[in-house]
Amino acid sequence: MPADRAPLTDGVFRVCMVCTGNICRSPMAEVVLRELVRKGGLDDRIAVSSAGTGDWHVGEQADPRTLTSLEKHGYDGHPHRARQFDPDWFADLDLVVVLDRSHERVVKDWAANDADRSKVRLLSSFDPESGAQVDVPDPYYSTPALFDQVLETIERSCRALFAQLEPALRHTPPTTPAVTADAAAAALRDAAAPTSSGAPS
Repeated sequence: MPADRAPLTDGVFRVCMVCTGNICRSPMAEVVLRELVRKGGLDDRIAVSSAGTGDWHVGEQADPRTLTSLEKHGYDGHPHRARQFDPDWFADLDLVVVLDRSHERVVKDWAANDADRSKVRLLSSFDPESGAQVDVPDPYYSTPALFDQVLETIERSCRALFAQLEPALRHTPPTTPAVTADAAAAALRDAAAPTSSGAPS
């Protein structure tokens, strides 16, 4: 799709979660945020997807340890298939949520302009309880126990993200779709603290 084409104006606020391979952290974040959206009754106003910065796992299911951790916490990650983030998606996305600073640098480098770069936020930036933990750790080379810990961190951060996103969409009539999406995006960007560009964990 052309990167400079007009964005969608159907009143749906589009969020894409991004990690490295789209098989561990970002699928967790996608599933968790989507469930919050479903429980909040905003399925028709918020669409959640995920992708990776790399193409190593395109077409694959999430890591088995990701699926197991999700299942233990009451989520179903089996429908997921890994994708690589496409910079052309910026035209349709309102928010790109990255899991650590390495993803932040890569995705911002792919952005064609400041407007697109402003859509990129660290997941931890929405969570006032994250403290010094800026990056969500990558559990890929670790134990199943770390997958559970990472999921708990993602759940907390996604709850904080949804708490900021929900009012802007719930209380704005869907008859003004472009304004709704823009207002929600602006509210989220204003609420999120400036992010660091230090070395990834």
